[in-house]
Amino acid sequence: MVAGTHWLASATGMGVLERGGNAFDAAVAAGFVLQVAEPHLNGPGGEVPILLWSEAEQRAHVVCGQGVAPAAATIEKYAELGLAVVPGTGLLAATVPGAFGGWMLLLERWGTWRLADVLAPAIHYAEHGVPVLERISATIASVEGLFTADWPTSAATWLPGGQVPAPGSKLANPVLAATYRRVVAEAEAASATREGQLAAARRAWYEGFVAEAVAGFSASTAWRDSSGEVHGGLLTGDDLAGWRATVEEPAAFDYRGHTVLKTGPWGQGPVFLQQLALLDGVDLDAMGYLGADYVHTVTEAAKLAFADREAWYGDTDVPLADLLDPAYNADRRALIGAEASLELRPGSPGGRTPRLPVLPEPGTASDAPGVSGARSPQGVGEPTVGAGAGGVEQTLPDGQVRGDTCHVDVVDRWGNMVSATPSGGWLQSSPTIPSLGFCLGTRAQMFWLQEGLPASLRPGARPRTTLSPSLALRDGRPWLAFGTPGGDQQDQWSVNFFLAVVHGGLNLQEAVDAPMFHSEHFPSSFFPRGSRPGVLHAEERLDPGVVAELRRRGHEIEVQGPWSLGRLSAVARDGGFLKAAANPRGAQGYAAGR
Repeated sequence: MVAGTHWLASATGMGVLERGGNAFDAAVAAGFVLQVAEPHLNGPGGEVPILLWSEAEQRAHVVCGQGVAPAAATIEKYAELGLAVVPGTGLLAATVPGAFGGWMLLLERWGTWRLADVLAPAIHYAEHGVPVLERISATIASVEGLFTADWPTSAATWLPGGQVPAPGSKLANPVLAATYRRVVAEAEAASATREGQLAAARRAWYEGFVAEAVAGFSASTAWRDSSGEVHGGLLTGDDLAGWRATVEEPAAFDYRGHTVLKTGPWGQGPVFLQQLALLDGVDLDAMGYLGADYVHTVTEAAKLAFADREAWYGDTDVPLADLLDPAYNADRRALIGAEASLELRPGSPGGRTPRLPVLPEPGTASDAPGVSGARSPQGVGEPTVGAGAGGVEQTLPDGQVRGDTCHVDVVDRWGNMVSATPSGGWLQSSPTIPSLGFCLGTRAQMFWLQEGLPASLRPGARPRTTLSPSLALRDGRPWLAFGTPGGDQQDQWSVNFFLAVVHGGLNLQEAVDAPMFHSEHFPSSFFPRGSRPGVLHAEERLDPGVVAELRRRGHEIEVQGPWSLGRLSAVARDGGFLKAAANPRGAQGYAAGR
């Protein structure tokens, strides 16, 4: 089974399984196709965290394909430039491009296919073109002025013939195809073995011609970014050469016979586990699935968990055991009252004193302190796309529009499972590097430019990413791989999906389809880091009586379109069957299997 956010990627992964590849081969091939099929949501310059279950090893792993901040990226450096937050677009927000290394590590350690075979579908689609989704066209249209006025290399790549590509037309990226062909050619020239070729491909990317082009572009060019000013980059060849993807132990929490596995707190993944820890002492079944008590309680638990994310998470020593401790969560659970909280309330795990970043004033999402020209940033956030394209995006108070990213899940005939959430390096994030056909990512916008915080900017540190794939065991056996795009919403939509299966009694597709909701209460992870205390988004399919009761309890409900929130997908091993589900919102998610 393969499920994901674009039919071409899911079909590619299924083709790999049909031809004898395993789940890891399929995920890698699908991941590279996503870069071509959804270029407005991810790209080669981005990153990927991966959760996997190895049936041979009988254990789960995290592959961290999240790159780190450059050696020159210090708080003092940004202060010299007059910046109080990292720009949401342009070269200053770049971290080491980690996606390639993450996919290569997954393929090398657990896969069976050769580099040329897993890259062939992506090279084909980049050379010959993919159908332009309505969202791709809307995204490019939203940044057409930026491209033509300030980012001519991006205009050359994404405005063929000087025009925004129309929905349904074909869009190719021959320069990217040539980049991947060269990587394959250099790898095959370097070695006759699969492992040798993968090692040579990594060298080409992080020490060879790709790294040279990235470093040269960062050092020798400067571009207007979301601060309104023109800046060059900080990323160097040494930054790329010194980085490697890593394999780590997942964080875990047991909930009602299920064990949920997430990345460590260098990403937001454990906030899912904290929500379960809070809800473990609540009788959700008695509240009735999607009733007012249920939605209120789940939302208030999310607010508490995400407040802890702000105070405690980062690429540092995080007291996760204390954050998941039953006694700590019993005290925190007592804070959930009958009314909606309008405060950001982090806890004190192990008696530690929380420290929160200094935030922009509530409701001022487009006015970042110390950032000039930030009134109407284009291309920022978890990728900004055209309003209403496909009925999925939501307009923010300042007129920006929120999009999402990509996801793929795979389970194979042997029982191996993969959940991966590639993102970053989307076409509107940064100017295209003309010799490579892709742009750098902007994940450094998730660092704080304030000293002493877990997520403070430090050279060589990982940004506290929102990318958050999920695995779950049931009664100790691998059961479910799932996830969604959506930035800060990922570990709300995914929690809602999981609870719909566990408490709502829904099957996978019913749980994906169910009316979705999420809180906007806590600070955004994206430039310019605003928050909207008390705001709760809900699809209009949620019962009107429930919405009215939530408003009575103090939630500021903003009703969204009937099929507008969440882009979940999932695969499962369940009762002797393999199962899968994909998101109907936007009519592009796809699940396949046999």
